[in-house]
Amino acid sequence: MYEPSISATQLSMFGLSPGDCDDTFEVWSDNWPAFRLFEAMTTQWRTGACGATGLDYSAIYDTASLSGFTKKATIKLFPDLRVLEAEAMLAMSEQMNKG
Repeated sequence: MYEPSISATQLSMFGLSPGDCDDTFEVWSDNWPAFRLFEAMTTQWRTGACGATGLDYSAIYDTASLSGFTKKATIKLFPDLRVLEAEAMLAMSEQMNKG
């Protein structure tokens, strides 16, 4: 998902500089496999007139296989992938409603 970066001018309005902002985040080790699969699926969104409608589930096994996951591991990760999908859709919906 693309999000435009914040300009130095915008940051300065809050007394910040680009060096003050860190775009890194931590993923707990228990969540890492689900995050890896979700990240690999980032180009597999189904979209409609109102934006993303969900991940293309038909691409999950191929994407997971190419990412090194077994079919059994993929089945186990599916519920976690759906949670990530739902949260991403919520974030995208909030972004659309802002503009």
